[in-house]
Amino acid sequence: MLIYALKRLSIALLVAVTVSLLTFSMIYLSGDPAMALAGESATQQDIENIRRVYGYDQPIIVQYFNWLANALQGDLGHSHYLKTEVSNVIFARLPVTMTLGACALGFALCLSIPLGVLAAMRPNTLIDRFALTLAVIGQALPSFWFALIMIFLFGVSLRWLPITGSASWMNFIMPSIALGYYVTPAVMRLTRAGMIEVLSSDYIRTARAKGLRPSVVLFKHALRNAIIPVVSLAAVQFGFMLGGSIVIETIFAINGLGQLAWESILRADLPMMQAIVLVLSCFYIVLTFLADLLNAFLDPRIRVS
Repeated sequence: MLIYALKRLSIALLVAVTVSLLTFSMIYLSGDPAMALAGESATQQDIENIRRVYGYDQPIIVQYFNWLANALQGDLGHSHYLKTEVSNVIFARLPVTMTLGACALGFALCLSIPLGVLAAMRPNTLIDRFALTLAVIGQALPSFWFALIMIFLFGVSLRWLPITGSASWMNFIMPSIALGYYVTPAVMRLTRAGMIEVLSSDYIRTARAKGLRPSVVLFKHALRNAIIPVVSLAAVQFGFMLGGSIVIETIFAINGLGQLAWESILRADLPMMQAIVLVLSCFYIVLTFLADLLNAFLDPRIRVS
């Protein structure tokens, strides 16, 4: 297990280095950052002064290692628009996005895994057709349109739930459903396919022949093996939710990283955009690494692969 963990960790570190290189290059996407900071009316002397103050006069490789060293210490730069430390703004809004992503993933798993198990236990029945229909609707239904329908129905017409903000847990109900429902079809279909394959295997028939209780056969032997690909998919989808929550957070006016990213794009605040991409990418890498370790724990055969 330790050797496998070290291998996965080395791959994760290589991915992190690649992400840091791509993230650092974002600062030069719009051209010379010193000219962008100085403005159109700046003189050449002003541009040179800004280039010297921010270190843009140094070689690119030196700038990268300086930026990386500061990032590892928690210094993600200075926002040109908000005139404050980027890390302070990001880590103030990060808990909101993490809460939204966790609630959305929890909703998706609680809905899709039971449906997938039931559909696999009763293939070609009404339950199976209902689950497959729900999956097709989930893939065809845009999350922003679903969010607007819920706002109109539960927020405007019935007035059951708040529409905007993140002041209480009720503010996260509609955004979590809108964000999580888009993930539900993939998890449900994967659970269903995995359970159908596992339930037809020899060791399940042996467990039933030994007289084990149906619940033990289903949850201890079948679901544990069928859930392995779902773990990897859930980790990937959670990272997707963190990075793709920009639309949902904008619709529901939730002050998370998604809305901050949208605001930074509108303001052309490159350091803020750069830091958001780096933070979300690191979360994605960590989640994938943890999913690999959990899969290795559930299935020892993965450790020697």
